[in-house]
Amino acid sequence: MLRLFLHQMNATVGDTAGNLRKVAEGLDHARGSGADIYITPECALPGYPAEDLLFTPSFIDANRRALEELGAHTKGLTAIIGIIHREDDLFNAAAIFSDGELKGFVKKMNLPNYGLFDEHRYFQAGTTPVVVKHPTARIGITICEDIWFPSGPARDEALWGGADIIINLSASPYHSGKVEQRERMLSTRAADNGVFLAFCNMVGGQDEMVFDGHSALFSPEGEVLARALPFEEDYVIADVPVENIFHHRARDPRRRVSVLSEKPAPVNIIEVNPPGSPERSPLPTREILPISSEEEVYRALVTGCRDYTIKNGFEKVLLGLSGGIDSALTASIAVDALGSAQVVGVTMPSRYSSKGSVDDSEALAKNLGIEIKTIPIEGPFNALLESLAPHFEGRAPNVAEENLQARVRGTLLMALSNKFGWLLLSTGNKSESSVGYCTLYGDMAGGFDVLKDVPKTLVYALSRWRNGEADGAWIPVNTIEKEPSAELAPDQLDSDSLPPYEVLDPILKVLIEEEGDIEPLAEKYGEEVVHRVAGLVDRNEYKRRQTPPGVRITPRAFGKDRRFPITSRHKRVSSK
Repeated sequence: MLRLFLHQMNATVGDTAGNLRKVAEGLDHARGSGADIYITPECALPGYPAEDLLFTPSFIDANRRALEELGAHTKGLTAIIGIIHREDDLFNAAAIFSDGELKGFVKKMNLPNYGLFDEHRYFQAGTTPVVVKHPTARIGITICEDIWFPSGPARDEALWGGADIIINLSASPYHSGKVEQRERMLSTRAADNGVFLAFCNMVGGQDEMVFDGHSALFSPEGEVLARALPFEEDYVIADVPVENIFHHRARDPRRRVSVLSEKPAPVNIIEVNPPGSPERSPLPTREILPISSEEEVYRALVTGCRDYTIKNGFEKVLLGLSGGIDSALTASIAVDALGSAQVVGVTMPSRYSSKGSVDDSEALAKNLGIEIKTIPIEGPFNALLESLAPHFEGRAPNVAEENLQARVRGTLLMALSNKFGWLLLSTGNKSESSVGYCTLYGDMAGGFDVLKDVPKTLVYALSRWRNGEADGAWIPVNTIEKEPSAELAPDQLDSDSLPPYEVLDPILKVLIEEEGDIEPLAEKYGEEVVHRVAGLVDRNEYKRRQTPPGVRITPRAFGKDRRFPITSRHKRVSSK
């Protein structure tokens, strides 16, 4: 048996000393549990992604100094730790320690350069797979993207390096559906290569990204043998029956064919000789079941909100409470992330605010146990109208007057944020920002937008799910059931300006997340509707560039995932 210890940790970019302390604590725990091999996620020491901090000499020096301190913490076991390695260039790498001695490095071979990732900007790619020869087993080491390729280093490590176990140090960010997709891939890699596969993923929030954890150990048959908790720091401690590998491979003819028909690939072998395994107790069984898609997304939003707030040094958050579904869900997430005492709601009624909306805001605050402030906006709104009256004379009220109200509210919220040092959470959702149904310097004002990547229909689904978890009306039922409205004009409804969200969201999903053709959409939803939505999406790129960061929960979020020019005369047409 070989005992593995996967340390699913929440690293903070740039907090090298704090990350080192976490690794040291993990090593102590691993030693106490009788582990042979300790593994961290990718870039555990520097945090991930460090982006242009990697061009800063002091950042690289801090990583090097932390690496030098690690040796003393690795007595009695073998440790594989995610680092930045500097030679003639920078490498995304893993350091191999054994019984206090640095034995070598593994360099990431497949550097992602799509979506969120820009690793060719920072790193040189490694060229040779690495296998650690431990007295009990041979262990192939891969880093994140390396494992996603069927013909990648994991195959060479198993086929030509004799690896019984493949380890993957990862910082694999979350989006809806990613967990199932990734586990299918990891299961396939384990089965195709006839190895045990240990996947150690990062957890926590970093700017827009959320890392979901879900570290796991897979059998040579592709079954999940052990799994870490989702969205929490956790350990996976598992015993691997290495002797089973020979018997498994003896029944699989594919390996024999490959060995005879292919040219051997070079594999670097690093030998380690740690002390013999201590006396250790059998591990208790622990079953961690998958969670629902709604809970998965909700917990990602909670993680992103919590870590953005805490890692950036804020103690409290505030947000405007309109009585609508978006602010209600944002408040709920903030309370689950930070606690009721750290959340302040502000209701800012106007002449167009319904009594029901004010009552719903007060009911929400009571349910969540948060402080609520009431600041009517009629005074400053009237003052602005009076100042502008000579210039607006002869023109009927329109969106200008509507947006003034939103900007008054944004100004008041930012004033509270500045005065008390609280982080202002904006409450816009992906559907609204996609089509520009939001006000610059108004409801878009804020330091973080929790729902930035959440379509409106999903906002409703998450609210209903959270109410079910609370076993009652955590979010007031009326807030969920009433027609959505910005309440900036008499009897205003969102449907006055937009298609129903049940129509809008599927169109936006195809246009934004899939970059799909508009002709099938036009056949299903009507040509006029689809072309109008596509035009709104294209015209409002300038607004989206000015939104705060927010949690990414889809495969194509606004920001790093999707980079469109603001100035463009291209018009979407069918490709046929």
